[in-house]
Amino acid sequence: MVAYDASWPDEFHRERLLLAETLGEWIVAEIEHVGSTAVPGLAAKPVIDVMAPVAGLEESKPAIAAAVSVGYEYHPYRADVMHWHCKYVGDKTPRHLHLVPYESPLWHDRLVFRDALRANSDFAAEYAELKLRLARKHRHERDAYTNAKTPFVERVLADHR
Repeated sequence: MVAYDASWPDEFHRERLLLAETLGEWIVAEIEHVGSTAVPGLAAKPVIDVMAPVAGLEESKPAIAAAVSVGYEYHPYRADVMHWHCKYVGDKTPRHLHLVPYESPLWHDRLVFRDALRANSDFAAEYAELKLRLARKHRHERDAYTNAKTPFVERVLADHR
């Protein structure tokens, strides 16, 4: 976990341009910056999360290879709801690409959660404290870390749906 870095939005913007060009035929709406690096002032694991809207998982399978062609590695993480990729470029902040069906529950939830944290500094501060505590506790257990955040995420989503 690191302090917020004001360069993260610019890093996202550059990645969005690359992905719009590379994945354009599968993208059906605006590519979004999600995750903690998308919330100004929020401490985060320094990963730029990019959520790209696709018509559906089956229709966007060819986009997997297209993403690989620009340095992403495909991983079948949560393959029932998205195509997930990660990219490491030297010592730059890693990128995670989430090809998510547009207007799906996952699409909506990620945007609602991000926007709630952007709009409410109390939520953002509480989330930052929770993430820091969980990062220490689940340092090498990604799924445990993610699962432990779920009650907070669900509470925020319930308040904003």
